[in-house]
Amino acid sequence: MLGIPAETAVGETRVALTPETTKKLAAQAHTLRAQAGAGIAASVTDAAYEAAGAQITDAAGALGCELVLKVGSPSYAELGMMRSGSTLVGMLNPFDVQGLQRLTGAGLTSFAPEAAPRTTRAQSMDVLSSQANIAARTPCG
Repeated sequence: MLGIPAETAVGETRVALTPETTKKLAAQAHTLRAQAGAGIAASVTDAAYEAAGAQITDAAGALGCELVLKVGSPSYAELGMMRSGSTLVGMLNPFDVQGLQRLTGAGLTSFAPEAAPRTTRAQSMDVLSSQANIAARTPCG
């Protein structure tokens, strides 16, 4: 089961998975659980996630999945809803030693794609360039 929780960091408007990608994963027989309202700040409705094949759930339902996809590192409250032994993928700030210790202490296996080398071979995992591209196109309020 893959969880798509809402982002709780102040000012964060992104969501870890789009309905388009959700649909592709659902077509491969993955079960996806999206937290109600997870995509609202990114202009993605719960109905769009449902149409793509995700189940709408609460924060505990999304964070309690075996694989959790987040944009940023989970808060203390979110960590409390995650299961030891689950896997977290998100921009986790790999230079934040205390943050990494919290993830390890919670018993999570974590992947920080921003730590992947920025080489041609790893280009498909390069989240820094893609996020910079998005930021460059986003109008400032």
